[in-house]
Amino acid sequence: MAMERRSIRIEGIVQGVGFRPFVYQLARRCGLTGWVRNDSRGVLIEAQGEKESLARFLDGLRDEHPPLAAISRFEVSALPPIAENGFSILASDATQEKTAQIAPDTHVCADCLRELFDPADRRYLYPFINCTNCGPRYTIVTAIPYDRPNTTMVDFPLCPDCLEEYRDPTSRRFHAQPNACPVCGPRLALVDRDGQAIAGDPLAEAVARLKRGGILAVKGLGGYHLAADADNGAAVAELRRRKARDEKPFALMIRDLAAARELAEFDETERRLLAGPERPIVLLRARPDHGLSPLIAPRNRYLGLMLPYTPLHHLLLRDFPALVMTSANLSDEPIAFEDGEARSRLGGIADAFLVHNRAIHTRADDSIARVMAGRPLMLRRSRGYVPRAVFLPVAQASVLAVGAELKNTVCLTQGDRAYLSQHIGDLKNLEVHESFVRTIKHLKKLFEVDPQIVAHDLHPDYDSSRYAETLPGVRRIAVQHHHAHLASCMAEQGLTGEVLGLIFDGIGYGADGHIWGGEFLAGGYGGYRRLGHFHYVPMPGGDAATREPARMALSYLHQAFGAELPPLPVVKAIPAGERTILLKMIERGINAPLTSSCGRLFDAVAALVGLRDKVSYEGQAALELEMAIEPDEGEYPFDLEDGEGGLIFDPAPLVRALVGEILAGVAVGRVSARFHNSLALMMAAVARRLREATGLNRVVLSGGVFQNLYLVERGTRLLQAEGFEVFTHSLVPPNDGGLALGQAVVAGFRVGEGS
Repeated sequence: MAMERRSIRIEGIVQGVGFRPFVYQLARRCGLTGWVRNDSRGVLIEAQGEKESLARFLDGLRDEHPPLAAISRFEVSALPPIAENGFSILASDATQEKTAQIAPDTHVCADCLRELFDPADRRYLYPFINCTNCGPRYTIVTAIPYDRPNTTMVDFPLCPDCLEEYRDPTSRRFHAQPNACPVCGPRLALVDRDGQAIAGDPLAEAVARLKRGGILAVKGLGGYHLAADADNGAAVAELRRRKARDEKPFALMIRDLAAARELAEFDETERRLLAGPERPIVLLRARPDHGLSPLIAPRNRYLGLMLPYTPLHHLLLRDFPALVMTSANLSDEPIAFEDGEARSRLGGIADAFLVHNRAIHTRADDSIARVMAGRPLMLRRSRGYVPRAVFLPVAQASVLAVGAELKNTVCLTQGDRAYLSQHIGDLKNLEVHESFVRTIKHLKKLFEVDPQIVAHDLHPDYDSSRYAETLPGVRRIAVQHHHAHLASCMAEQGLTGEVLGLIFDGIGYGADGHIWGGEFLAGGYGGYRRLGHFHYVPMPGGDAATREPARMALSYLHQAFGAELPPLPVVKAIPAGERTILLKMIERGINAPLTSSCGRLFDAVAALVGLRDKVSYEGQAALELEMAIEPDEGEYPFDLEDGEGGLIFDPAPLVRALVGEILAGVAVGRVSARFHNSLALMMAAVARRLREATGLNRVVLSGGVFQNLYLVERGTRLLQAEGFEVFTHSLVPPNDGGLALGQAVVAGFRVGEGS
């Protein structure tokens, strides 16, 4: 029979996921000769055999690959046959341009879990068990190709038994770079605040302390968690006090799906998200009788639940149905991930530290997701998802985009791939800035790319914008905040051309020098046109108005009623002298910048109905307003007027009607529902008007306001009923965590167009 030979180039997440042993075993099963190896682009194969055998081999590569593998490019070319025997796995080749994708960290697989709890297995109860189908990846990688010397596991030479597995192509641990066992691998320890070992078995003593109401710092994959018994209200209250986190919800790690069902309600889509390999924190509807302390998630109908994803977590959760597992930091600081830093920063919070000696190279918080309109939506994209590439509609010049000020992420593009970083945080904090710089350096090193194009926000005072100004020899491209939101959703959805954009968020620097946030746009990657916006209102005190929704309530009341303010509790609660000063600021424009922000309207309404006059974390007022919704189909009037700035949404009629109902004693939940209903109706009315003016029928929804489940689902239904194609985020956050992607594609398009 005639022999044929093929060269097969496979790119995607194909390193560190058992792909080479899979290829090896598949080739032998098909009776082929040849070889497979990792290189800097992915996996390269040469296979030789009969035509039918090669066809079976190619089908198997596409259809039977390991569970953690994700193929993004599959290219086959013919080669002349050669004389050879057998099929082999060759050493990695790192001589080419580095475009291979590193796998995200993933949860411990079912096979490893069985071994973990098997008394006859040599890794019985070993907290660092893993194989090619699971375990740490991105957080331990220092360079590519993904081989053990390029990970923090370089500190742990393999014992003879582990080395045999590592070299055996038939083993589940063949070239599993974090492979280890109790003889040669990382070890667990329980230490005090000074780093001194605490006597006894570390795990047993840690469990005992948690049962007594203690607070532990637990080292995980991408950093430390602060852990407490979720059933112990006193421990939860003490954790809040020590962490200086008065009201922001805590995440819970639950033992299994059965334990999750005791606490929350979820459908099949939510179950798949919760139990998926990424193991994000998933926001699920809390059962009214869940029995946990209300301090877990104050004024919130949802609980943030995640399943255990490391062997250590599974070992801890044997003794608890649920543990509070919140990021180990003080408010506004990045998650602690280095051992000395953790003890220094967390010494006033944690009673003890459950640690190990495997270094974390890259900090990564837990990801946060929810299901919206029937599909997953990332609210914070981090561990489990990063560094998966977002594939762009077209290849572009390499760009570094440095994101915004809050919920910062950065993005590096390479050809048709965009690598959006893990969640970094709010750059006003010095430690977060240092993490920001470190993340940029790490991404550049991983992919050996040093972009000469840097995209940043239009706001000159953002820390990220100032950082971009310090970079020598690069072309800097400023991208308007809401244009970046529009482009981010377009890029995620693979859209080209022009679309309509309803971009609703908190604050973003506008091209006219005002603070934008309720924007009606048309455009694409090459540019945008502002076709309208929310009516401008003053923000008395500037940033202070974002922390004190009562100030925004006063501003909207003044816009709706003038100087004669209605006798609402929120008005009376402001001392007379302070109220006089605030009204003068509003009337005279003194330290009261104008804003079109949708987020600030949410703040105002939350204060008007009596939910929140001050906030302790970003977005709290809007979240509590959404949580207050009770079933109601009512709505409030609003005006859409053609003005100097285009189509202007004037909420004054809405505010007047809403205030009238508050004074009449209408329940807060019904007022909230009617407010949300009115915004959804406004979205549809605006889109109709913009379609008449532009002929565009595709609508993109982006910005932090579109984390609101009720508004997105109701608004989408109304838009679709009008015949619009509606596009929302899913894999990339709609908030500022997705902004860097939009900046990157806008800058890449401008360079490609020569502008």
